[in-house]
Amino acid sequence: MRNFTFCILFVLSVSLLQAQQIEQHNIQKGDVLTIEEPSASDYQHVHFPRKNFIIKRGGIADMKTVLGKKVEITDYAYTSDGSTEVTLKLLDGKKFFRKFPTIKASLEDAISSGELTD
Repeated sequence: MRNFTFCILFVLSVSLLQAQQIEQHNIQKGDVLTIEEPSASDYQHVHFPRKNFIIKRGGIADMKTVLGKKVEITDYAYTSDGSTEVTLKLLDGKKFFRKFPTIKASLEDAISSGELTD
């Protein structure tokens, strides 16, 4: 009876692990996304530089300037854990905080949390 229970639990755990796959979005270079307001106080999945680095480089560290901005995917890479890391630039040609031409983001996590929208 103990072996039977162990076998059933093992089969269920293996089948549940296989069912958990990260959904990968069809993306291409040139796709346009919109930066939305973060669900928490700071962005978790869009990797903006910290405020002290922005100020040291002479930029303006105001996160309100990026809300609603359209960004273009310039590069993407798949990480070892299956997620997609994208490089984004502003569609209007300006720089983020007047100093940073590109930023990086974790695509699936940012879309699911609402930080980026299609």
